[in-house]
Amino acid sequence: MQDNILQNKKRRKKRKSNENGILFGSIVLCVVTLMAITICLVTVFRYRAAKLENIAVMNELDDLREKEAVTYTQDQVDALIDSAVEEAVARTGDEVSKEFLNKLKELMLSGDGATAMLRYFYPDEIVVADAGQYYFFPITDELKHNTYDPEQLVSDDDMNMAYYENGEKVSHKGIDVSRYQGEIDWDRVAADDVEYAFIRLGIRGYTKGEIQEDETFEDNIKGAEKNGIGIGVYFFTQATSIAEAEEEARYVLDMIEPYKVDYPVVIDVEAVNSNNARTAELTREERTQYCIAFCEMIREAGYTPMIYGNLKTFMLMLDLEQLEEYDKWFAYYDKEFYYPYDFKIWQYTDTGKVDGIGTEVDLNISFDNLSGE
Repeated sequence: MQDNILQNKKRRKKRKSNENGILFGSIVLCVVTLMAITICLVTVFRYRAAKLENIAVMNELDDLREKEAVTYTQDQVDALIDSAVEEAVARTGDEVSKEFLNKLKELMLSGDGATAMLRYFYPDEIVVADAGQYYFFPITDELKHNTYDPEQLVSDDDMNMAYYENGEKVSHKGIDVSRYQGEIDWDRVAADDVEYAFIRLGIRGYTKGEIQEDETFEDNIKGAEKNGIGIGVYFFTQATSIAEAEEEARYVLDMIEPYKVDYPVVIDVEAVNSNNARTAELTREERTQYCIAFCEMIREAGYTPMIYGNLKTFMLMLDLEQLEEYDKWFAYYDKEFYYPYDFKIWQYTDTGKVDGIGTEVDLNISFDNLSGE
């Protein structure tokens, strides 16, 4: 029995030693991994020919930063990154690398993630993150650029954004609404300095493809019209052919015929995050042609066509060169827009507050008077 006790003690001691070894090994692995990632990033950013190969590295970097924020204190994270920076500089012997790595550290600790880092280090390209991948688009002069100065954007305490030129406000406040805003008191909306509203007219279903009217369309367009608010409309497309795009345009034109729609008629182009979406396999060229078909029918009817989308829409889903002649409505939720090309309306938040609307609402500013008057 005594021999068994001694053997058990030896086994416990060995197991404890193994556990300590695993713990120590895990800590070392964390440090080594961070150093390896940092060194890899130096290589990636200094040799831009392999830009797209940095996707996995940047994902790993972002994941590691999030894990460390949970596992370590801020001081411990600082110490780990400082160690990685010193090691990388020692390996390269390059002061430029040190400057780069210090900036990398700053961006890592800001909490903005890999996309913000890439956009900082690639100012001459548009960086789009989607489905775990990063896409780089060189900024071209083949497309018209906007001339808006981000320094002239001013936001108040209620998140209302305005744009100024020579000290004078030149932007116009607008909203866009659908059934998700419920019943709206349009008299109070008008009193809250809302100049125009884009009202969702309807959608095409993304599985069966049926056109459906937004259940609040009629109440919203009548309420806006009664209170002197400028009216635009938008339709969420899921067209899979030119014929369907033209069907959507005819539907919109029939629905707005009784009303005074003096702002643009918009085709809303967004990706649906579903494997069952009937548009999931559409090519960029197909989507572009469907937009053109819709916009041309709207223009022939005497209205101003417009395309709504975000970075993914305009950079991944559509061919902008073929759509240059149509006005754009750009959605990007930040303090300033990350988009060099021309657009007429900026949707800058989906969590705005407007008197008369009991839910959060999208807020927009236009940089010109789009009423056509």
